[in-house]
Amino acid sequence: MSYVRIFPVSTTNIIITGTGGQGIVLASRIIAQVAFKSGFDVKESEIHGMAQRGGSVISHIRFGALVYSPNIPSGMADIMVALEELEALRHLHFLKSGGMVILNKKKILPAVAENKDYPQNVEHLIKQEVFIVNSIDAEKIAKELGNSKVENSVILGFLSIFLPFKEEIWYEVITNSVPPKTVEINIKAFNEGRRLAKKNAILEQGIRNSTEAKT
Repeated sequence: MSYVRIFPVSTTNIIITGTGGQGIVLASRIIAQVAFKSGFDVKESEIHGMAQRGGSVISHIRFGALVYSPNIPSGMADIMVALEELEALRHLHFLKSGGMVILNKKKILPAVAENKDYPQNVEHLIKQEVFIVNSIDAEKIAKELGNSKVENSVILGFLSIFLPFKEEIWYEVITNSVPPKTVEINIKAFNEGRRLAKKNAILEQGIRNSTEAKT
C-alpha cells in the first residue's frame, strides 16, 4: 500500500497549524514542493503571527490540476494537521464536513493562560464535531529516535499515506530541505510516522470489516 486515498483528485486543501518553533513553515514548504514535483499546480501561504514567541502559526497548502488562490476558505479544508492540540480546536472552522484531523498529542500552554484553562480531552471534542481524527504522539516517537526536533518529520510521514505522492519524492525533498547532518534522522522519523499510519489504517480496516460481518 503506497498511500490511502480518502479525498477525490481535484483540489486538495491542507491546513497545518501549531505554535512557533514546531517547524510548521518547513513542513508546509516540504509538502508544497513534493506536490509540485509530483506534477500538481500548488499554492501555499503562511501566517506566522507571533511565531518567535510561541504564538499561533498556520499554513495553507492547496494542490490540484489548477489552483487559483493560496487561501483556503472556512469549511473547505480536506485535512488539518495540528501539531498542538489547542491550535486544532482554534482552527477547526477550516475543515469541511467529514474532513480529517491529524492530531499531534501535544499541549503547549499559552503564556497568558493557566493549566486549568486548557481544554481537556481535545480529541473527543473534535470527534463530537463529526470529523475524522487520527492522533499521534510525534514527540514521543522523535525522542525514541534520539532527536525531539524531528517531530515534524514524524508528522509528515504520518500524513504521507493520505496523499498521492511517491515515497521517493518525499525522500528527495526532505533530503534537500533539512541540514545535511540531519538528513538521516529526518528520513528515519518520516519512515516511522509513515509506518505507524499504515499500521493504524490496517487496524481500522480490520475493525470495519469485523463490524460489517456482524451486521
